[in-house]
Amino acid sequence: MCDYSLMAVPNRLAQEGEQLVAHRFPTGSLGLTSPADLKRASQPRTASRRSLWRRALEFFDPPQSEPVPAVCVPPGARLELQDIPTRLQQEFGVGPAETVIFTQISAAVNTYRDAVRFANGREIRLQELREGQRVRVLDLSLAEELDLTRLRTERAEVTRQR
Repeated sequence: MCDYSLMAVPNRLAQEGEQLVAHRFPTGSLGLTSPADLKRASQPRTASRRSLWRRALEFFDPPQSEPVPAVCVPPGARLELQDIPTRLQQEFGVGPAETVIFTQISAAVNTYRDAVRFANGREIRLQELREGQRVRVLDLSLAEELDLTRLRTERAEVTRQR
């Protein structure tokens, strides 16, 4: 859905047909976001007529920019992974663009779990994608309903094994 490290970042659910990009968030984790949200956050506020006093205040306490929200994708969603680097194409036996299934490879606490599964069964964690890589949300209808009871049970089992 959204890796544990992105829970501290504003987030929202993906929408069918939406174009997303891989982005490095302030937490240091790579996740998905909307190009429109990235653009909005990177644009400086329009300069308006400000008094000398207001400009001095803003120099010492600059206005905060809007945080970029992470876009969470439910497991089972069908995506198109675009701009796949040549190195990954060769390593995973895929082309420059592939239809993939979003999945979670672990329920362990404090681990990166978000991944995509290629048609050939190979999986790659989102953390291994290239920043700026494009992803299009094709279909959310096959997305799994989150079974919170199952996730809690799996987490408890992992915790006991440690």
